[in-house]
Amino acid sequence: MAGGWSKDGAVQDQIDDSVNEAVQRARGNLPKGESAEHCDECGDAIPQARREVLPGVRLCVKCQSELDEEQTRSDTINRRGSKDSQLR
Repeated sequence: MAGGWSKDGAVQDQIDDSVNEAVQRARGNLPKGESAEHCDECGDAIPQARREVLPGVRLCVKCQSELDEEQTRSDTINRRGSKDSQLR
């Protein structure tokens, strides 16, 4: 059910677009190529099992977790306008 000037299914279209963009961004961030034996950030050894499971991995688990957390904080996108702008 749409209201106002929006077409039917507009809210679901926004949700679908957000999910699709997140999936494409995640796929684009997957490592490719040969795995590093030592972390690019801290220099610690990357376990053989991690290198086999994630071809192209460049960071140890600790550094990757820190990077993921940092990206999560900066990736907040609000597709909806604020309530105040919709009321004007």
